[in-house]
Amino acid sequence: MLKVDLSAVQSVVSVDALWNDAVKALEVLDQRTGAGNDFLGWLDLPEQTPEDLLAACEEVVRAWKEAGVNLVVAVGIGGSYLGAKATLEALSHTFSAQLGGPQVVFAGQNLSEDYHSELLDLMQQREVAVVVISKSGTTTEPAVAFRILKEWMEKRYGQAVARQRIVAVTDAARGALKGLADQEGYRTFVIPDDVGGRFSVLTPVGLLPIAAAGFDIRALLQGARDMAALCRKSTSENPALLYAAARNALYRAGKKIEILVNFVPKLQYIGEWWKQLYGESEGKQGLGIFPASVNFTTDLHSMGQYIQDGERTIFETVLSVVEPKRSLEIPIDPQNTDGLNFLAGRRMEACNRMAELGTRLAHIDGGVPNIRLEIPRIDEYHLGALYFFFEKACGISAYLLGVNPFDQPGVEDYKKNMFALLGKPGYEAQTEAIKKRI
Repeated sequence: MLKVDLSAVQSVVSVDALWNDAVKALEVLDQRTGAGNDFLGWLDLPEQTPEDLLAACEEVVRAWKEAGVNLVVAVGIGGSYLGAKATLEALSHTFSAQLGGPQVVFAGQNLSEDYHSELLDLMQQREVAVVVISKSGTTTEPAVAFRILKEWMEKRYGQAVARQRIVAVTDAARGALKGLADQEGYRTFVIPDDVGGRFSVLTPVGLLPIAAAGFDIRALLQGARDMAALCRKSTSENPALLYAAARNALYRAGKKIEILVNFVPKLQYIGEWWKQLYGESEGKQGLGIFPASVNFTTDLHSMGQYIQDGERTIFETVLSVVEPKRSLEIPIDPQNTDGLNFLAGRRMEACNRMAELGTRLAHIDGGVPNIRLEIPRIDEYHLGALYFFFEKACGISAYLLGVNPFDQPGVEDYKKNMFALLGKPGYEAQTEAIKKRI
């Protein structure tokens, strides 16, 4: 299970001084008395996800496999794609696409014409199914992408077969996508009303694409279930409580930027998922820790200088993996032209491990406090535990900060400008006003 190491923080700030406030924030979250408490359904997902939902996800995947589907396109943006993307990047063979295995790819997470045109090129070479994920069905990026993909699917397969190869993950009763799904006869899965997008990885939003990629969604939920039990405790056995208290103590001491660090490239999109979770949950009312992420040792050759010697407003949270899946030994070179024969016979991971330790020590000496999160390995169970840990800590941390973790009012501002610039009906006044500015 996940471990939280605060040894490189305690000399900088007193986590104990914030402990009682953190426990109170945990109580507010668990007793559902805080701001945004109508969006706390994610707390119940590990224990209350029904077996028939898991079986239904697996049934869809089985039917597609029998139909020869070898490419699933998941359409969504933000929380409707990042959790699944992070899981697949973490669990898949790094070169699975080149090895020709079945794939889950993503659409509607951007508005790039080149990206979606090239996706259509790939689809032309594969047997395709589509999972469209949107509570409303009107979010611009996925709605535009799905309009294009729906037309493509119907032209290639005909409407009847396309309907069997398109699944909608959406609201239970309302919204444009729900209406379209009912009209077309798509199979549907429900996004619970009380679960916001960035907390939805353990709903069908994440579970169906993860199952489609061939991974064990039951193990994912079991990891979350075991973590949920730990995260109800009001003691130091609760890793979410430790993490939330430490990061807020650092924030109050002037550390305004948190960098999530990994030393395993497979975890890059965990960082992307984490940035949305914390950025949208905490960045309000002129407050909040700015979330950033880096991939070491790669980014030590780009961001390392700033982290070591730049402005001292940052702290790092290092996500450390104890044991890789594979073993690779460094060979001896008779000529020793690179001078590295002293490493011969050691595993490559030994170098990675010492790079991690050496980097942490250097950054601590340079005035960058470090929180260390340790997981035993990267698999479905430990990813499920990690997701729930971060979600629970996020709720506690935002309440400590004094903001509602579950709304995102600032996200709407760019959408209003975009609609005005595109000439959406009903935005005429905004269109005229914005034209005067550009």
